[in-house]
Amino acid sequence: MISLRIALIADAYPPLRSSAAVQIRDLSLAFAKAGHDLTVFIPYPELKESFDIETQSGVTIVKIKALKTKDIGYLGRVFAEFMMPYLMMLNLRYSNIKLDGFDGVVWYSPTIFLAPFVHVLKLRSGCKAYLIIRDIFPEWALDMGLMRIGISYYFLKLIAYYQYSVADVIGVQTKGNEFYFSTWRNKINRRLEVLQNWLSSTANVGCSINISTTKLANRKVFVYAGNMGVAQGVDVLIDLAESMNELDSVGFIIVGRGSEVQRIKEDSVRRDLKNILFYDEIDPTEIPGLYAQCHIGLVLLDSRHKTHNIPGKFLSYMRAGLPVLAKVNQGNDLVELINRYKVGQTFTQGSISELSELAEALMNEVDLDLSISIRCKELADKMFSSEVAVKQIVNALI
Repeated sequence: MISLRIALIADAYPPLRSSAAVQIRDLSLAFAKAGHDLTVFIPYPELKESFDIETQSGVTIVKIKALKTKDIGYLGRVFAEFMMPYLMMLNLRYSNIKLDGFDGVVWYSPTIFLAPFVHVLKLRSGCKAYLIIRDIFPEWALDMGLMRIGISYYFLKLIAYYQYSVADVIGVQTKGNEFYFSTWRNKINRRLEVLQNWLSSTANVGCSINISTTKLANRKVFVYAGNMGVAQGVDVLIDLAESMNELDSVGFIIVGRGSEVQRIKEDSVRRDLKNILFYDEIDPTEIPGLYAQCHIGLVLLDSRHKTHNIPGKFLSYMRAGLPVLAKVNQGNDLVELINRYKVGQTFTQGSISELSELAEALMNEVDLDLSISIRCKELADKMFSSEVAVKQIVNALI
């Protein structure tokens, strides 16, 4: 077995509760389990010192002081993310961390701003760099109307192009996203491939949310757990819940945080919805315990998206054996995946009444098709394994 010394760079890691943080942790543990010497570099705004080094389950984690990038204004975030790789290099000057001798450098995007740090590690080690890209930015922001073509767009596009130029291998999450790299891949010694998202199995250790003690007890429960921002198009949640408000057999559990949470909470009160409950973000370790109480997972992507996305929450639903009701953009590769493996229902356009009919059909399917949960778990094992992701990345690096 070949053992490599690998640097993994990202801007999220537990105790941060995002799906990206969980993914990076699972990937790190899979690298260590496979016998590789892994060092994870993470910007950490809460740090008082310039850096901190710790070891968890065979993984060396280097936290580096940087500016805050989460839950701040747009301009402040862009500045903080632009400065992030330079502050990381500056604050590691006096550490005893060896910044050369790596057999490969791997980094995770978003964010698009880590490339300068990656470039330094790559040049010092004379090794390959593997970019794991999950969002095509700033294209998706343009599609969503969050940005117009102008100075800001071209600035971010330039940053993204620099990021791509540093990579020897780029792993996109679906085949549909290969289109965006058709020019990049034409240069010599560059490799483009599909690297599926991944998520490791975790034990059910219980959950602070107990649905059996709520008004949704004994109902078929649809669950949405994760970020609720503009990109998710979460208004459809409220519309769907309202269309099924008179059915005492169905309920909706919404768990998470994001820019749209307060607004849709207020909207649900205004519409007098009796079948929906909201909870703040919970620790990722509680997610299996939450899903064990639910029946169907909700996947939401705004219809204006043109890029392809397989959200982390889809993987977590599959791991838990939950079929999904997915409302996504037209042409998204997720539609074909769900339909091919028969793990839920998909909806790209139409009326809320049509979406409600699909939801009821899926409820009936859950009752009648006892193997649907097994298919979900089998799909997770087959395509979305941390171990499979590690093997693929290592093969590309060597």
